[in-house]
Amino acid sequence: MDYLVIEGYKSAAEEFAQEASVVPEVDFESIESRMRVREALQRGDVEDAIVRVNELNPEILDNNRALFFHLQQQKLIEYIRQGRVGEALQFAQDELAQLGEHSPEFLSELERTMSLLAFEHSSSTPSAIGDLLSPAQRMKTAGEVNAAILESLSQGKEVKLVQLVKLLSWGQETLKEHAEFPKMSLDDGTILGSSSSTL
Repeated sequence: MDYLVIEGYKSAAEEFAQEASVVPEVDFESIESRMRVREALQRGDVEDAIVRVNELNPEILDNNRALFFHLQQQKLIEYIRQGRVGEALQFAQDELAQLGEHSPEFLSELERTMSLLAFEHSSSTPSAIGDLLSPAQRMKTAGEVNAAILESLSQGKEVKLVQLVKLLSWGQETLKEHAEFPKMSLDDGTILGSSSSTL
């Protein structure tokens, strides 16, 4: 249920709650609202995402300067992606430059984003900056916004299932230094033979 709620699978969470007779600790409508924000970011409509976040809770962006900067950075990236160079330059100057003046990490991110203009979708764009134009960048921003919304709703922002797999992996790595034991494959869940490590 935790996974379905955090990852935004509303209908699956509702069905799971019904079939497992689990009383959800979350309002299912909040899942739908978060997913609308995520979808807006994944299609590159940052303005719509900002409006939707503010409808959910205006304090989210007011109290989280880094998140606000990353949304504005994503908006700049979308201008660049669309070839709207003049608007990108104006937006960077009017909106992002002042944020960069007060924070060195924002300034370096702004410089990295602005360097995309030098390559204009060229195949020679270095991967260190070219990744800003990848769908993964939109997903990263959407994930950050989703986590902030979950935090504002006093919900966990990381899926417990992921934490359990990380703990299992760490436990197996630590234990193999001290004992032989059957190890679980994290790829498919099968139990593998004894570890070859010795005491």
